Amino acid sequence: MCGIIGYCGREIAAPIVFQGLKRVEYRGYDSAGIATLSDRSLLVKKGVGKLDEVNSQKGLDAIPGNIGIGHTRWATHGGVTEPNAHPHCDCSGEVAVIHNGIIENYQELREQLISNGHRIASETDTEVIPHLIEDEMKKGNSLKAAVLAIAPRLEGYYAFLAISSREPDKIVGARKGSPLAVGISDQGFFAASDALAFPDYVTELLPLDDHEMVVLTHHGAELFDAAGNRLQRDKRRLTSRWGEANKQGYRFFMLKEIMEQPRVVEDAAAQNKELFTDIALDILRAGQVIITACGTSRYAALVGRYLFSKVGRKFCDVVMASEFHYFADSVDKDTVVLAVSQSGETADVIEGVKEAKAAGAKIVSIINRPMSLLEDISNHVIYLNCGPELCVAATKSFLSQLVVFYLLSFSMINAFDKAVNNLKRISSEVSKTIDWNNDKIERLSHELKTKNDFYYIARGINFAIASEGALKAKEISYIHAEGMPAGELKHGTLALIEPLTPVAVICPDDYTYNETLSNAIEAKARGAYIVAISDRDNEIYDFWIEIPKVDELLYPLITVIPLQLLAYHLAVSRGYDPDRPRNLAKSVTVK
Repeated sequence: MCGIIGYCGREIAAPIVFQGLKRVEYRGYDSAGIATLSDRSLLVKKGVGKLDEVNSQKGLDAIPGNIGIGHTRWATHGGVTEPNAHPHCDCSGEVAVIHNGIIENYQELREQLISNGHRIASETDTEVIPHLIEDEMKKGNSLKAAVLAIAPRLEGYYAFLAISSREPDKIVGARKGSPLAVGISDQGFFAASDALAFPDYVTELLPLDDHEMVVLTHHGAELFDAAGNRLQRDKRRLTSRWGEANKQGYRFFMLKEIMEQPRVVEDAAAQNKELFTDIALDILRAGQVIITACGTSRYAALVGRYLFSKVGRKFCDVVMASEFHYFADSVDKDTVVLAVSQSGETADVIEGVKEAKAAGAKIVSIINRPMSLLEDISNHVIYLNCGPELCVAATKSFLSQLVVFYLLSFSMINAFDKAVNNLKRISSEVSKTIDWNNDKIERLSHELKTKNDFYYIARGINFAIASEGALKAKEISYIHAEGMPAGELKHGTLALIEPLTPVAVICPDDYTYNETLSNAIEAKARGAYIVAISDRDNEIYDFWIEIPKVDELLYPLITVIPLQLLAYHLAVSRGYDPDRPRNLAKSVTVK
């Protein structure tokens, strides 16, 4: 989940690397560091804290040299300390490495290195890599040969970049199971965990597959296989849209991304009709259909399951990605698996999909990030088209996922065009929902900011939105929040309702309205403070968040907006950074 970037060119590296880290800080922000090569010396600065904090203390962007690597960390092995921050070096201080992933056999390697006289300075799994490289280079191997030699010894998954003062003209990178993109420009050559790290002038990418390596110099980027043979590969264009990575005047990325959603609905609906028809036919013909996802994407999948059943008359199951591989025995060639992941690199999703594909299943991925691991192993790919999402908590990508599931369900009944027209009209309703409610929800957040227990209830297609609303509150406001079917409230949770406990009720005027309202009244009778998201007012509401009336299948695209705004304003009113919630990162590349 960490962010890594390397630059090799004629410009001073540190400022370029620093700006690249800023663009991928969503991948980790508990510590950061940069290493450069200057006058045949290795220079390293690193520290604990968010990137700007470390920079103000250490001057990361002021290190000299034209070759540099940088890292922003999400801790897995070892606490948040300066010794555990990347880059990590060998005993001689000649090799520096940054790494994303997990080396599963690091303890065994660490013990071997210590017995051979190496001084280990951190608690991380990463540090074994520079020491292993050090041993190989002592044998007279080049940096490239050293990386080739040690890669087979690393169990688990990784993307890492290495530099050495012995060879001050290059960066060597390798990957296995973790993403590593190679960027090409007239101003220099790049490698990073995410193409978003690249400056706007990088317009071409070189795909790097598992068990391959890249060597960057001032003159170019060369790819090699695991045996060291040079590879020829066509470049791919990097669209400028993916490079949009500024707040555009908003205080936080999260608010910017919420405000983008009216446009996002239209962009997500701009899909290839033929592709959707082909996928819909595969779904209808399949013996079983499984949607696998994590977190927010799983809640989008639950809405998708409802739409498939209601519109396409096709039942499917939604399986948590972290549990999916335990069900691999039931997957066969008559199975279609829809894998939903904003990043396309979620480790749990990738693991289950690989097993499903090995069993003969057809894989359809629904992703946002271009050139991802999931894309490479899929039979069909649907892009969300919502552009980069830099807040850790998903907002616009969730809405885009709902759009995709809506289009797929209507494609099952040969009504793709009708669905597109419906979605174009709903875009203005999303805008209206934001305009009506942003200011009033901000006021509500100040009223509720001291509350530490929230409950979200709904029925039918709206249930997943209750769960998603609760997840948002947990993620960024650090509030205990539960989302549940409204009918389940009385089966245990009602015992937790105390006077003025906030209960958010998603109760649009649809087929679920009366029953959901009855459950809200039950909570109200126990003293709950009822926050209603509805297009129909009722006297039992303590606070009414009004939404426009839309078709019942489209309510999820509307009702989720106020819940996103509520989570955002609660976080800000409680003094938290909604973009960078504690202990979390955007792209979960560890299991």
